[in-house]
Amino acid sequence: MSAPVQEENSNPKLDQLCINTIRTLSLDAVQKAESGHPGLPLGAAPMAYVLWTRFLRHNPRNPKWENRDRFLLSAGHGSMLLYSLLHLTGYDLPMEELQNFRQWGSKTPGHPEYGLTPGVEITTGPLGQGFANGVGMAMGAAHLAAKFNKPDQSLIDHYVYAIVSDGDLMEGVASEAASLAGHLKLGKLIYLYDDNHVTIEGFTSLAFSEDVPMRFESYGWHTLTVNDGNDLEELEAAIRAAQAETERPSLISVKTVIGFGMPTQGTRKAHSDAPGEEAVRETKRHLGWPEDKSFYVPDEALAHFRRAVERGEQQEAEWRGLVESYASTYPEDGTLLNSTLSGELPAGWEDHLPKFEDAKQIATRVASGEVINALAPVMPMLIGGSADLGVSNNTDIKEGGSFEAGEYQGRIFHFGVREHAMGSTLTGIALNGGLIPYGGTFMTFSDYMRPAIRLAALSEVQVIYVFTHDSVGLGEDGPTHQPIEHLAALRAIPHLFVIRPADPAEVSEAWRIAILRRHAPTALALTRQKVKPADRNKFAAADGLRRGAYILAEATTADGATTTPRIILIGTGSEVSLTLEAREVLQNDGVPTRVVSMPCWELFEEQPREYREEVLPPSVAARVSVEAGVPQGWDRYVGPAGIVIGLDRFGGSAPGDVALKELGFSVENVLNSARSLL
Repeated sequence: MSAPVQEENSNPKLDQLCINTIRTLSLDAVQKAESGHPGLPLGAAPMAYVLWTRFLRHNPRNPKWENRDRFLLSAGHGSMLLYSLLHLTGYDLPMEELQNFRQWGSKTPGHPEYGLTPGVEITTGPLGQGFANGVGMAMGAAHLAAKFNKPDQSLIDHYVYAIVSDGDLMEGVASEAASLAGHLKLGKLIYLYDDNHVTIEGFTSLAFSEDVPMRFESYGWHTLTVNDGNDLEELEAAIRAAQAETERPSLISVKTVIGFGMPTQGTRKAHSDAPGEEAVRETKRHLGWPEDKSFYVPDEALAHFRRAVERGEQQEAEWRGLVESYASTYPEDGTLLNSTLSGELPAGWEDHLPKFEDAKQIATRVASGEVINALAPVMPMLIGGSADLGVSNNTDIKEGGSFEAGEYQGRIFHFGVREHAMGSTLTGIALNGGLIPYGGTFMTFSDYMRPAIRLAALSEVQVIYVFTHDSVGLGEDGPTHQPIEHLAALRAIPHLFVIRPADPAEVSEAWRIAILRRHAPTALALTRQKVKPADRNKFAAADGLRRGAYILAEATTADGATTTPRIILIGTGSEVSLTLEAREVLQNDGVPTRVVSMPCWELFEEQPREYREEVLPPSVAARVSVEAGVPQGWDRYVGPAGIVIGLDRFGGSAPGDVALKELGFSVENVLNSARSLL
């Protein structure tokens, strides 16, 4: 299926015309915006041209064709290279958008954004992220191929291509992801390294002197070198050689000149910022281009690029014919294939969520593991693992098998101690399509993943983060492993839901929310220690979590009638049990007390004002919040007269119950705080 695109006749003059069209479009857009990065588009245009016209299988009329090759511009600062290619090959990106580069409301932002621009596969810019996203895409594709392909019919066989830069390869996340990709022998992964030896500060020799191909060979990659980045035949031969290597990912080091054709070519001055009108004219003279024409696309070049439309439609039509044949030969697999690729959730999957009707005390991480394994048999698209903490995070799918080199049908990912790469590859797995990925680690290590989480949220991609050991309650490992500021830090990320369930019943609901959020990520904060479950026969049902916060226990009079509360206790996670115990004492003292479980701030804020004021009536000023994390943000819920029981210090090494009590998380402290308000 993924044979290279065949060009009928090589035409060096036309090839050069097309390459210079890419270069000058990019240059004109940067100059018009008076900002941008012209260096990469001018230097990398030949390799991009060869890839897009001789190899890349894609359909500009259907950017989401399931078996298209994926192209990633990991060096997202060179975004005009990608926008030029998308416009020229016929995507829904008109010339007006190129002329509106980097302007408010345009589809051509400074760095590519997934979901905004047709044909943009991932959000890139923070270096190294695209590199790691691509590894995730290759992992997802390998799993789907192992699941559905037959000896006589290969339906999932696309490549993941990327252009990566010196900066990408310096970032630690790229090293983590490269190590993982080599270990997994992801042969459908082919990266073109724009080896121009220049960064913003100057030549890379200032800070980067390693032998990059040797490093990647040690990772288990196949490496090649193209000594002249303008030699189209050498570029084509290298990509063909990379495709022929099926058991190793490939890195092709392409020696280029940054800002090719510019007066400042080959120097850091060509990297970023508009070159100026005179430099634009001089560059066009050097390229043999009309100096007085801005955003000029020769008819012959456009016709050549636009062949991608007919070719892509034909390639997709041929593939859909294979899918029909496959479904006829393998009807059960064909039905599953179509539902998987469409992202359809299985009918009745929610019926398999555990009810947790028995009141035994278990850690919420254990409850999460039970949910995963209850859903896994009926949700084959649910797939995930951990950064070497599967047993602690309870993320393993029983009988799921390990995802390993040559055993890609396995459903348990072993990311190794590579939290950042895990976060980024999860995004790639999700964006490749057909799968709902999750990944686990201790909550304190979410810091290592933060850039990846932020980009997943920006991209509005469904990823589920399983963060266990969510407070000082984890105990003896001490303050290095006890998260303090992490809940607040995660809550600060737009589009991310952070859910901290109070007991197993809320865990089940939390997973329900996470799976239904098809276009946004969710972080689950789970305990290491056992928690006391709320008596759901006595208190409200856990489905109240669907609104972010709910009245778990209502204020009552001495005869049991519901009444207006004198005080409201608000808790999350393991601390909810403290609020319930404190409520019982206050109620016995004749103080009508309401307990609100607030597992997800973000979801609560989406509710109508009427509901929010029903849960937290403005007339009740006496409020106490209890959460084993920094107090930041809780003032919005307790108000100016309320009290926040939180942490303004790091924890300490001790058994979890001791650490919690010593740091103020006790029924006694909750009562003292409540009484001080009364």
